[in-house]
Amino acid sequence: AMSAALVGYSSSEEEQEQEQEGGCRGGAAQGLPGASAGRPRLPVPAGLPGDPDPQEAVSDDSSRHGGRVRGFPHERGNWATHVYLPYIAQEEFLELLELLVSHARTFVPSLAAMEEFHLSLSQCVVLRYHWIEPFVRSLRERLAAFHRFFCVADQVKVYTNQNKTRTFIGLEVSAGHFQLLELVSEVDSVLEEFDLPTFYKDPSFHISLAWCVGDLAGRLEGQCLQELQDIVDGFEESAFLLRIQWEQIRCKSGNKYFSFPLR
Repeated sequence: AMSAALVGYSSSEEEQEQEQEGGCRGGAAQGLPGASAGRPRLPVPAGLPGDPDPQEAVSDDSSRHGGRVRGFPHERGNWATHVYLPYIAQEEFLELLELLVSHARTFVPSLAAMEEFHLSLSQCVVLRYHWIEPFVRSLRERLAAFHRFFCVADQVKVYTNQNKTRTFIGLEVSAGHFQLLELVSEVDSVLEEFDLPTFYKDPSFHISLAWCVGDLAGRLEGQCLQELQDIVDGFEESAFLLRIQWEQIRCKSGNKYFSFPLR
């Protein structure tokens, strides 16, 4: 099975839990080096009195989130951080989603629809609390020159995360790949500045639509995938819906959101 690796996402239940823990938008499934492995080459700002405490220590009880396992240990003072393009779902998109998910459930009944939609420009990485501000400042500088652009996300594709604990159905980008690579290259430069893992080489840019626990790619590929593609191709609004103009980039770090408008 040709399953591309990707950043993991989550259900709303986990999302709430993540909010409390400063987790990634959907908790990625990357195995990451400990925060001490990379030392950013910048002067360390002193902790200010009254800095909010990033989060309390949280026990990682996998029974609380559907048996899903955190890809990196949750430590006090570590903020899961993710850079992405948010996609605001319109009513027609949700109709298409419903058609796709209900059909895919005839193959994998445990499939759940995503509640938020985005296209990732980074893996989920771990930032120390005092690096959030310089990280965001550096992103802002590098992304300031970028203009709005369109991409088309209309190819149904099946993904698994790196450690094969979750499977996703996504819409892969068929046009706009070049601009996305340019954005990733800027985001990568910022990640390198902070000694953080960069994005995948030859990424498959996509918007995840639905997910389930376990490696069920085998059941979703082949016949199911073809039938899902037929649904997308036959949906009257799809040419209009799936041609997306990106207007902003977003960075989520713990429970904080930062927006970078495109020109």
